[in-house]
Amino acid sequence: MKNKILKRLICTLSLVLISFSLFSFPLYNFKNDTLTSSGYKLKTVIIDAGHGQNPPGTGGHFSLGASGSYSNERDVTLAIALKLQTAIEKDMAGVKVVLTRSTPEDVSWERRSEIANENNGDVFISIHCNSLPDKVEYSHGRRIHVPDRSGKGVLLLVYGFHRTKEEESVIRKKLNEDEAVDETGNGGGDPNDPTTVILMNAIKTKYRKQSIHLADLINTEFVDHDGRHSDGVIEQGVLVLCHSAMPSVLVETGFINNPDDEAYLNSQSGQDEIVASLVRALTNYKKEVEDAAE
Repeated sequence: MKNKILKRLICTLSLVLISFSLFSFPLYNFKNDTLTSSGYKLKTVIIDAGHGQNPPGTGGHFSLGASGSYSNERDVTLAIALKLQTAIEKDMAGVKVVLTRSTPEDVSWERRSEIANENNGDVFISIHCNSLPDKVEYSHGRRIHVPDRSGKGVLLLVYGFHRTKEEESVIRKKLNEDEAVDETGNGGGDPNDPTTVILMNAIKTKYRKQSIHLADLINTEFVDHDGRHSDGVIEQGVLVLCHSAMPSVLVETGFINNPDDEAYLNSQSGQDEIVASLVRALTNYKKEVEDAAE
């Protein structure tokens, strides 16, 4: 049985929305979003503190993240995430925050996406710190590694087109969970159903456009309000983004192996400034999507 809401949405579609070029991301006009449900409210923000330390008694590989001269990415991202949760719940009435981790222990990227999807997140923000690899130089015929501390400022990532098949699988699973199962055992996510194909393409395009727009809003706050250098908004094959069925942005808050950025990222004032910029961007995004739904 097809979900009645999805059918009504399909009836409003005439063409799949246009694609984006690799690095050129125009701002998104929410008034043209045919998939914005009437009365929609942004209720849940997923905050993902990147990386973490090995859980006690576990083997295997865990992503510890980048390191500076005296601090680690996993600690900085958790500190910012916890402050961001407090600020959102204080300044954005009616918005709930779900953290993918609230302790120093690492969480797999698969579990991070599951947490986002299980909690029906409206937005996914992944907090990270950047770092440049060592430069390779030669001295007296020997190959040596020299730390590259020239990186500075912020970078915003959205998932790349080459990951859309993985995102499609997650969206289809969500559609099946939201729909009744018919007598054949199939939900509304039948990949051979033309209606499902149209809906899938529209949702993927919607999430991508909203991800890019949110990233643009965050970038604007960092650059125009805080005066920080930015490497802009780019696409990358980030697994945790494409496996979260919602608009998703990864925020590289600074280069932890750059002495100036490391000091900023570890300072109370720096973390507070990052959090304030993210809250302003999320507030603007929330107003836009909700105004478009009226």
